[in-house]
Amino acid sequence: MNSKLYGNLIFELSKPGREGFSLPANEYGDYAVPEEMRRKDDAPLPECDEMTVVRHYTNHSGNNFGVNNGFYPLGSCTMKYNPVINEETANMAGFSDLHPLQPDCTSQGALAVYYHLQKSLAALTGLKEFTLNPFAGAHGELTGLMIIRSYHAERGDAKRTKVIVPDSAHGTNPASAAVCGLEVVEVRSTPEGVVDVEHLRTLLDDSIAGMMMTNPNTLGLFEPQIPEIAKMVHACGGLMYYDGANLNPMLGVSRPGDMGFDVMHINLHKTFSTPHGGGGPGSGPVGVREGLEHLLPRPKVVLNDGVYSVERDDKSIAVGAYLGNFAVAVRAYTYILSLGREHIKEVGPLATLNANYIKERLKDVYELPIDTICKHEFVFNGLKDKSTGVTTMDVAKRLLDYGFHAPTIYFPLLFHEALMIEPTENESLDTIDSFIDVMRQIAKEAAEEPDTVKNAPLRTPIGRVDDVLAAKHPILTYWQLLADKADNA
Repeated sequence: MNSKLYGNLIFELSKPGREGFSLPANEYGDYAVPEEMRRKDDAPLPECDEMTVVRHYTNHSGNNFGVNNGFYPLGSCTMKYNPVINEETANMAGFSDLHPLQPDCTSQGALAVYYHLQKSLAALTGLKEFTLNPFAGAHGELTGLMIIRSYHAERGDAKRTKVIVPDSAHGTNPASAAVCGLEVVEVRSTPEGVVDVEHLRTLLDDSIAGMMMTNPNTLGLFEPQIPEIAKMVHACGGLMYYDGANLNPMLGVSRPGDMGFDVMHINLHKTFSTPHGGGGPGSGPVGVREGLEHLLPRPKVVLNDGVYSVERDDKSIAVGAYLGNFAVAVRAYTYILSLGREHIKEVGPLATLNANYIKERLKDVYELPIDTICKHEFVFNGLKDKSTGVTTMDVAKRLLDYGFHAPTIYFPLLFHEALMIEPTENESLDTIDSFIDVMRQIAKEAAEEPDTVKNAPLRTPIGRVDDVLAAKHPILTYWQLLADKADNA
């Protein structure tokens, strides 16, 4: 490959006078652009021939890594394969060409998708009703907490201003609570990595609005004392909130509604397969138990006498402009229908089997702080042999040389060298065994030739970057790059 052509920015390949396009003849006449709307100078666009442009972006696209071209064991995120049928359905003209404000009578099919997805999620989680309005998991958390606040306000119980959050929770939990105007109270974990019930007991009083729990928790562990915890929180007048970001291993196994949770959100893009790397697209549906349905945000889709319609209520909480991310809803409903009632029950057990298989095959060379059965993910604390000086960051970088995306690293914060692995349910035994072989190879390299691992990656287009410098001094435009070069000349 000619690095001069493909390794540079498109601006650096620009040559004055070169063109890669031609515009059709003007059929509409000439219209003067108001002076105040005109540029003072021409836009600084690159000038390249068509083949240079095509080859440049085609070769750069090969540097992208996604679940479609490699194993992506990103713990806490469930980077699951998105079946092509999901994309085909979401791109059907009857769905993709709709406008959100067109009359209900002209969008019955789309409204039916919304309605039946709401009902499917309710059945899968054991809750009464769902809204699809939130656009992300954290948006769903905020919505759920707003519902909890509305519940207490409706009862005139203004003193409930605190929410209990475990120290192993997702970082968005305390952030969402703070945005909602609630005070965060942290409950400790036991050495076994689950909620310390005795510590929780000391935190409960009539100021508690509710408790947020991620289950399985961020360590990939099922919380065995949920029934007791729910009973305690309900006894003090609070509500139970279920963070459904880790719902993947629960499908077909257990339902939050049956455990005693009152409100929950689902990361629809995770558990129900929409590609979401790079910050989107997302969806965070929120469900509630019976008796709280009226507190869900509007608008929402209802069915009356065989006709779907959008119900609005100016008095309800509002969390979005409309009904949420429709394309994600279509993909999720397609995924649910494709698996069906029988096969969706296999998701949780297979995700759990794959994670435990990897854990058991690697725990002799990677440190396992909590050696117990996990669910969909687990956390190592770096290499078992600390004398090599090889860190979790080094292991993650070396994985790139072998064609695997790195797992989540340095999260959760409970372990200094955290390395969180989640294989999901749809990876084959061959792929998982290949990953295990590479992880073992890296452990061997760390012992025998540690500098190789410490200097990784060695086979990628860009080597190890200065992460701190990139965060503190990001170069976001070509013109900023030129300015920096000039300053350093």
